Amino acid sequence: METSVIRKKLSDYVQYAEDKKVKAIYTMVEDEINTAANDWDEDFIEELDQRSKSFAEGTAKTYSWEETKLAAINKVKARKK
Repeated sequence: METSVIRKKLSDYVQYAEDKKVKAIYTMVEDEINTAANDWDEDFIEELDQRSKSFAEGTAKTYSWEETKLAAINKVKARKK
């Protein structure tokens, strides 16, 4: 089953599930939800904003798919040595 289908099914289920079941599901993922919500501190957000601005202005160093793929292949080959 594709992830998009699972997301939809979960979303539909949680919408109408008993409170007890919703609370149980939340308890299973609560730590991850709280951690994810707090991962982006001000420094991180500022860095993202700067990178977005550089990209929009055309001053950011970017790589083509071929350059990225070649770098990844070379990295794997280097680790095998």
